[in-house]
Amino acid sequence: MNNVQRPTRGIGAGDDHAALILHSYRQLMGADLIETNDKVSLAEQLFDSATVILSHGTEADPVLNFGNRAALTLWEMDWDTFTRTPSRYTAEAMERSERDRFLKAVAEQGYVDNYTGIRISSTGRRFYIKEAIVWNLRDASGRYAGQAAAFQHYENC
Repeated sequence: MNNVQRPTRGIGAGDDHAALILHSYRQLMGADLIETNDKVSLAEQLFDSATVILSHGTEADPVLNFGNRAALTLWEMDWDTFTRTPSRYTAEAMERSERDRFLKAVAEQGYVDNYTGIRISSTGRRFYIKEAIVWNLRDASGRYAGQAAAFQHYENC
């Protein structure tokens, strides 16, 4: 997983999706998620960020549509596997009802910060995320476009 390459295709691979994540975060939090520069594409900057960043879409059972290098490494998945995974599978079965309640609160409030919870990788490794921010994604028209999460701190359980 150390040699994870930035995807060149897919819903979350491009600058449009990166801009959606960054703009939605800025609108809700009043700050930038990451420092950006004009010399590198937004997608590359988001993908290469040390902060774990991921998002899912608007399906009835939302599917992950973006994970940066840090997320792919943490969940021990390649891009194609990650972006076919329903986001509920990032948590153990016993944690899913709590996760569902939490995501409903995010949907209603716009964001939740300082979230902590147990997650599970594709190999079954459990880890505890700390101080995560989860927020709603809204397109330029204000339509709901999914949710994203970001965090820097986690520890193995």
